[in-house]
Amino acid sequence: MSCIVMLVISLGIILIAAEVFVNGVEWLGNKLNLSEGAVGSVLAAVGTALPETIIPIIAILFSHGSEGHEIGIGAILGAPLMLATLAMFVTGIAVLVFSRVRRQGKKVVADYSSMSRDLGFFIIVYSAAILTGLIPPASRYWQLTIAGFMVFSYFWYLFVVVSEERDIESDGKLPACYFARKKEIPSLFTVLFQITVALVLIVLGADLFVSAVKEAAFIYGVPAFVLAVIITPIATELPEKFNSVIWISREKDTLALGNITGAMVFQSSLIPALGIFFTDWQLTGGAFITGALALASAMVMFMELKRKKHITALTLLVGGVFYGVFLLTVFKGLVAY
Repeated sequence: MSCIVMLVISLGIILIAAEVFVNGVEWLGNKLNLSEGAVGSVLAAVGTALPETIIPIIAILFSHGSEGHEIGIGAILGAPLMLATLAMFVTGIAVLVFSRVRRQGKKVVADYSSMSRDLGFFIIVYSAAILTGLIPPASRYWQLTIAGFMVFSYFWYLFVVVSEERDIESDGKLPACYFARKKEIPSLFTVLFQITVALVLIVLGADLFVSAVKEAAFIYGVPAFVLAVIITPIATELPEKFNSVIWISREKDTLALGNITGAMVFQSSLIPALGIFFTDWQLTGGAFITGALALASAMVMFMELKRKKHITALTLLVGGVFYGVFLLTVFKGLVAY
């Protein structure tokens, strides 16, 4: 029963930390005079991507043998899938839940250029990462060249995002800074300290959650593959989901969606590049299924954005369909790392 208590406690830690992080990152964007697109796609996305980023790094760099590499590659490919499918589905549910108190109702009013840019980047770079897995070991040079391109592309993406003009209409709508309640405008040091504390709590909460899930899996006899392929990735993506739900409830759709799409960009470029550099990056059929589902979900959203210049809650919910297909392939034994 203790593992169930720890699950609840860890979820509570992540939820509280996500709220503190959301508050701090909005103030940091204000301090740095960044657009909402930059705040969501860079500051929030990279910060909350820490839990799922740490797992493949540890598995690849500090685990010995091929098993560590397989775990690392699985984690690298699993994170974009969760973001493109389940995280979008949860955000769509949040839009429906809060539709009665949102002025725009079920319509998602996010910055069109930011979302289409992020999704377009993800589709191109993640496709390159997946296709690189087809290159034989004898042509290792081409794998490394592509990985170098992926690293360069992310820094180019950062330059483009940070160069965006600030959203003037979003000024003056920030809630009080939690670590400076008595000051109308907190100092930059206070804001950075609040974000740091929140990130530490997010990582600790995610780690505690994963540990509790492992204990529950052992006690209740849950198969190990369910833990490795399904439960742990869901746990490490909780910060993005919580942050996006909070922002949806506050009608800050650009931040909510940018938090997810920005993490997708990060998880499709720098982290796969790490995998290519430090493993042989020979992908299995299951890895291609995982990658294809993530890309398909992203393309559905990208096509609606190009057609309608906005996205709806229904389209976000479609991500749940792709995740359901993924679960079906797992239980049918088609996906294995």
